[in-house]
Amino acid sequence: MANRKLPHEPKPVRIGRAEYGLSKLGAARFDRHDPYHLAVSLPWPGFILAMLGLWLAINVVFASLYELSPGSVNNARAGSFADAFFFSVETLATVGYGVMAPATPYGHIVSAVEIVTGMALTAIATGLLFVRFSRAKANIVAADNAVVSVQNGKLALMLRIINGRVTVMTNASARLFLLAADRTPDGPFLRRIHELRLEQSDLPLFVMPWTLMHVIDDNSPLFGHDAASLTEAGARLFLTIEVYDHALSAMVRDMKDYAAGRVRFGMRFGDMIRQDGAGGAIADLSRISALVADDGFAGALRARAGQPDSITPLGPDIRPDDHAVASANGGQSA
Repeated sequence: MANRKLPHEPKPVRIGRAEYGLSKLGAARFDRHDPYHLAVSLPWPGFILAMLGLWLAINVVFASLYELSPGSVNNARAGSFADAFFFSVETLATVGYGVMAPATPYGHIVSAVEIVTGMALTAIATGLLFVRFSRAKANIVAADNAVVSVQNGKLALMLRIINGRVTVMTNASARLFLLAADRTPDGPFLRRIHELRLEQSDLPLFVMPWTLMHVIDDNSPLFGHDAASLTEAGARLFLTIEVYDHALSAMVRDMKDYAAGRVRFGMRFGDMIRQDGAGGAIADLSRISALVADDGFAGALRARAGQPDSITPLGPDIRPDDHAVASANGGQSA
């Protein structure tokens, strides 16, 4: 019996970046039924290559059509594909130099179709370029790491962002989410999204650094987690920001994410604002990710260790990472 080919097994399509660990089956990476979305979502190098490839393919097709009927183009050398190709380029761009021109009814028909194709291609390319250039884009700079430290006597997760432009932004709003693996009481593996409530989720004027804080209390999805348990759960933080840019007269949006390894326990953000000679405030963007050890973190953990309900089903008691322990102990590892 002849060997029968096994049915093709669809491959998962990655969602976002590879480190997200998220994929879909049955979804197409490039949907031919939605070319507009593909054209505007391609990165610039891919978009430029796609447009050049389309332009080249159209000219090759029409040059081949001219070659099918020798003598259809005046002053084109017989059998010269180069002459037919460059005549196609001129026709597609509706540029007539007067050297080569259609010579037969067949040549006129092909050139007329190509002129219409060229006008349509120019209109489509212009529209796509306008859409890509006119999209409002945020330039929000975020710290490389999130930190867990003691703030106002409470254990808190903190992230720091700043407007990377010198234009005024207003009506900023932010939301913070935790994506983590969990198991239901029945046992199935799930990835759940938990919203982490921010102490201040709206900011009327966004021109200087904004430190976003989520208090890790009994109701927090992070309660009971430490660096090891976050890593084990494949946790990742997602921060979404929406703000009005007055220079663009439009709302701009951005998203930042932090893997579990970029959540630093027992650290806090270093100062990035200083005063100038006139008493004004200067924000140093080069220090957006500056970290210092939180001297009160170890004491807060010791005080918390006396709570018998400090363990949640999602992980063990919170404890500082190795770097934080070493900092709290004067450089000596615990």
